[in-house]
Amino acid sequence: MSSNQGPVVGVGVLIWQGKKLLLGERISKGVDAGSCWQFPGGHLETGETVTQCARREVLEETGLQLTALRHLGFTDQQFDVGQRKYITLLISSEYTSGEAKALEPDKCKSWQWFDYSQLPSPLFLPIKLFLSQYDDLYDLHRRSVILPVD
Repeated sequence: MSSNQGPVVGVGVLIWQGKKLLLGERISKGVDAGSCWQFPGGHLETGETVTQCARREVLEETGLQLTALRHLGFTDQQFDVGQRKYITLLISSEYTSGEAKALEPDKCKSWQWFDYSQLPSPLFLPIKLFLSQYDDLYDLHRRSVILPVD
């Protein structure tokens, strides 16, 4: 990593509909080659809280509004492309209503619901790393603390 570049901080949002998760087919343009599956999310902007970023990214990408947000954990990885360090914060929320739409078709082909025990592949690297840390993702979601509204 270049000494003048700090880490890139991203936020990924796991949206639950019962025991199903919303994932989008990512159109790769940089850190990973080829298409893969991802949760809604994106880069944390200067002056933005994690929950503000989660709500903004989900609305921009899917058109969905989030309710209570829960902190799940994080990943910490270095991509070969550009030698940048990436930290991804994972948040979860319950689906309430509406249809997830691909509002950024240059970045995501479509959004689909998948049973959390049968997720598609390949998964975006930060997601794959995060999922490898837990046996029961749904249980982690249910036990996580609801974050304060900001």
